[in-house]
Amino acid sequence: MAEGLRFDLAIAGGGPAGLAAAIRARQRGLAVVVLDKRRPPLDKPCGEGLMPDAVSRLEELGVRLPHGRSAPFVGIRYVDGEVVADGLFPRGTGLGVRRLDLHRAMVERAERAGVELFWDTPVEGLAEGGLRAGGEVVRARWIVAADGLRSPLRRAAGLDAGSPGEPRFGVRRHFCRAPWTDRVEVHWGPACEAYVTPVAPDEIGVAFLWSGKSAGGFDALLWHFPRLAEQLAGAPAASRDRGCGPLRQRVRRVYRGSLALLGDASGYVDAITGEGLALAFHQAFALIDAVEQGDLRRYARAHHRIGRFPDALTRTLLAVERRPRLRRRLIRTLAADPALFTRLLGIHARTLRPKDLGWTGAWRLARGLVSG
Repeated sequence: MAEGLRFDLAIAGGGPAGLAAAIRARQRGLAVVVLDKRRPPLDKPCGEGLMPDAVSRLEELGVRLPHGRSAPFVGIRYVDGEVVADGLFPRGTGLGVRRLDLHRAMVERAERAGVELFWDTPVEGLAEGGLRAGGEVVRARWIVAADGLRSPLRRAAGLDAGSPGEPRFGVRRHFCRAPWTDRVEVHWGPACEAYVTPVAPDEIGVAFLWSGKSAGGFDALLWHFPRLAEQLAGAPAASRDRGCGPLRQRVRRVYRGSLALLGDASGYVDAITGEGLALAFHQAFALIDAVEQGDLRRYARAHHRIGRFPDALTRTLLAVERRPRLRRRLIRTLAADPALFTRLLGIHARTLRPKDLGWTGAWRLARGLVSG
């Protein structure tokens, strides 16, 4: 780095959230630097399913995913014992892609866009007029903390509000196995869920989420899902297990002065809805709009709007996850009313508006939860 070089935007964290903001900023003509202590490609345990709105955002950014290293999916399938509910996206298609492949594609796009990328460069903290990194002060008008769930910059800025409640954790493994469905499957079990995502024509990812401190590892969790275990029998692992948690992270606010929090660093409820990347991409677009206007209050308002429905849906699913009888009622209701499930998915993926559920849809959902 050239000491004293000044940027419009300095981004701590070179994951998908930070890169999305960097690429968007370059599309708007801003000078951007991204700093990360790791080297690409960066991996992370997640479900690896991109909802249709996330796919659209990647297209707007000009990110080209590698041919043959992704798999489309047309909806979501909930499986609870013998009850199966299928919902299709009313518009658009989702995409399963390994995080490593997604990150490679985003790094390549950032390079083409002219983003200054500094890997193996730990961000040491905040400095007047910028960031301390690599023993230097990186000067920038705006600072973005996209440095993950336990963001050091969030803590340094006094914006951390902790991770209350029972902790939730996740673990992921890939298998060399052709997908058996064109949907993301969510298998509900006792105090845990399994997420099956097609990520290539010959590969699937399986992730577990659970509550509590110890679950005994991936194989112990798989034991709770005998049907899924049978489908995976004999399929060789295509990756090492990777875990993360606790997932819940609260923030006091999403900006302070010229510092903005982005992605997981800006607060996180849970991965149960699989919308983390979509949220990060929407936040990145809103952040750059606010930067152009010179007002991070606009970003705070947009951040709230972007997360309002997903957060409500996440909290609802967490509530039913803890109450098996209520969960079974919900899934039976969605199984009996695929059109309702489809409408909810459209709202979830931002191809429909919340009001498109209508009073009739809300009444059908409420009736199912009460008497299903």
